[in-house]
Amino acid sequence: MTVEAPAAPAGNVPPSPLAAAPAPVQANAVAVRLLAPGLIEVQLPPNGDVGGPEAVMAAVAVQDLAEGKRVALMIVVSGVVGVSVDARRVYAESVTSRAVALVGESPVDRVIAHYLLRSRSESIPAEFFLSRPAALEWLRQYTA
Repeated sequence: MTVEAPAAPAGNVPPSPLAAAPAPVQANAVAVRLLAPGLIEVQLPPNGDVGGPEAVMAAVAVQDLAEGKRVALMIVVSGVVGVSVDARRVYAESVTSRAVALVGESPVDRVIAHYLLRSRSESIPAEFFLSRPAALEWLRQYTA
């Protein structure tokens, strides 16, 4: 499991109940990037499954990059094979999202995105998009 995110000040990760369980090293990589102030991208592993440990590490990285603020989140699900129930629960418990755009390319991506969307809070706007530019355009209204 690889998460691309800068360390928090002094190398610490903010305390989180999500970080309580140690995550084993996995071949699947979830990349987390700050695209702009208030906008974070989570790239799920193409041709891979996302389990609870990968979701926890990604959630901690998002919390770190969000610096205590609610942010617009773009989750790229293109080519993902599956998302575990544990991973879905971690994403559902996220408190850092202001809005979520899920991006995929295929009918299978749409099914996985809707599986993730079913677990979200109704108060957080969320949409599925077939392209990153369309998702970014929609998210722009939530980054101000």
